[in-house]
Amino acid sequence: MKTAACWNSRMMKALRREPVDVPPVWMMRQAGRYMAEYREVREQTTFLELCKNPDRCAEVMLTAVEKLDVDAAIIFSDLLLILEAMGMELEFSQGEGPVFHNPVSDASQVDNLRELDDPSVLGYVYETVRKTRAGLHSERPLIGFAGAPFTLASYAIEGGASRNYLRTKKLMYTDPVAWDTVMGRLARGVSAYLIEQIRAGADILQLFDSWVGCLGVYDYERFVLPYSRQIINAVKRFSPDTPVIHFATGNPALLRSIRNAGGDCIGIDWRIELDVAWDAVGHDRSIQGNLDPAILLTDPLTIREQVARLRKQVAHRPGFVFNLGHGIHKETPVENARELVKWVRELV
Repeated sequence: MKTAACWNSRMMKALRREPVDVPPVWMMRQAGRYMAEYREVREQTTFLELCKNPDRCAEVMLTAVEKLDVDAAIIFSDLLLILEAMGMELEFSQGEGPVFHNPVSDASQVDNLRELDDPSVLGYVYETVRKTRAGLHSERPLIGFAGAPFTLASYAIEGGASRNYLRTKKLMYTDPVAWDTVMGRLARGVSAYLIEQIRAGADILQLFDSWVGCLGVYDYERFVLPYSRQIINAVKRFSPDTPVIHFATGNPALLRSIRNAGGDCIGIDWRIELDVAWDAVGHDRSIQGNLDPAILLTDPLTIREQVARLRKQVAHRPGFVFNLGHGIHKETPVENARELVKWVRELV
């Protein structure tokens, strides 16, 4: 049950498209390698061990929230943990990123990805939600999250990150039964995972489809939209008052289709102007975005100019959440992230 203070926060009001004094602001990857405090924690453990330590996860996020004074926190976790819980052998290799040692390379390997029959195997994530929520001021919402089925499927099929998603697309085009098996298992698993995050205290959810921009509109609507819609519908049936942010990157032509898949708020990356994006999404939804994270590598004057430009594009229309178009780069000076928050609130 959300507190009255949280329900009436800038963030929650903006997601309901209600007027606020200034737009709420938070940043994706706001707890990460650009912060000295995070690097100190990481020196003592591996990334995967950190993700499975709720005390540490809560610590690094609460430190970031306090330092930046953002309007929302997001749990410190990783998109790929659910794949490990579903049978995938996950390793974060030094300098190489995530690697799955038993990928779903073809239809014969589909059962490497199992049903998430027992969501409690991800109990450390739900404990991270509880501990982070307990450490936040009552008026500051907590965002839980998960990867969307296409992005998770891409990792599982490719065995890690990819530039061209050739194995993923090959399976998608040539074996609809195998594709439906993979995407259906992921949709059911992510639905259960997000519902457990709500039970643990998440006030808002974000569904990340970080790799879906490699698809065109037809393929998205045919092969992806039904599964993302299934997740959002399941979450909204369980908790109608929990806002869902649906975020995808890479292809602005997908925005209308992403909106049709569902979400109270549609996340926008920097590849399209905000006002154009909002027209495409429709003004019956809130939007979140969309400063290029590279702007935070510049200087205070440039940051101010870019914030002013984006604020002007959305004018005073209710329903706008200020964010980056993707996560903070590790090279970002912390002072520049603080400058961003300051100018979002001070510019009118």
